[in-house]
Amino acid sequence: MLSPLPATEAPLDCPRCPRLAALRDMIRIEHPDWWNAPVPAFGDPDAWLGIIGLAPGKHGAHRTGRPFTGDGAGPLLFDTLAAHGLAEGSYDARADDGLRLTGAIIINAVKCLPPENKPTPEEVRTCRDYLEVQAAALPNARVFVALGQIAHQSAVKALGGKLPKCRFAHLAEHRMPDGRILIDSYHCSRYNQNTGRLTPAMFDAVFARAVALQNDAI
Repeated sequence: MLSPLPATEAPLDCPRCPRLAALRDMIRIEHPDWWNAPVPAFGDPDAWLGIIGLAPGKHGAHRTGRPFTGDGAGPLLFDTLAAHGLAEGSYDARADDGLRLTGAIIINAVKCLPPENKPTPEEVRTCRDYLEVQAAALPNARVFVALGQIAHQSAVKALGGKLPKCRFAHLAEHRMPDGRILIDSYHCSRYNQNTGRLTPAMFDAVFARAVALQNDAI
């Protein structure tokens, strides 16, 4: 996969997190045709909206090399982005399906697959400088959406905010010291969808609010 922010990406054999590197090596043996590497950003380098996910899923981005591609979270995310004019083409769960984002970019709090989809706090901290650099490489991004509490916590720190003042809640808004705005959402995981914690209407409201904030700033 070609990154829209190539100078900011982790090396394909990033050794920083031993547990994640060991899992990556193991899956490379089991599935040598998978991506099996830190997953790069995906989207528009001139984006006004940055979407911050948690980490690659085993059968999603870790397999395909593109965020939210190939698992249960992707259809809701990309359908919602398309509904708000932020995606063009058809999502077909493949990195080569021709889908493109316009005005939006996806960057992850953790770039490598964690066991059971749960990175440790130390792994989140270790990967945060990649998040900081990628957020800084988006000069037009004044609005960010954090998908889930862990992504929220890392995003607040990466954007220069203070966690005690920025508590996670679905549709909560947080203004960062430099004026950028972070909106929280429950993660669009299949689990959250199946349990009803996140409905399509709830998720749509997050991006509708992001678009409204962008329009107010124009």
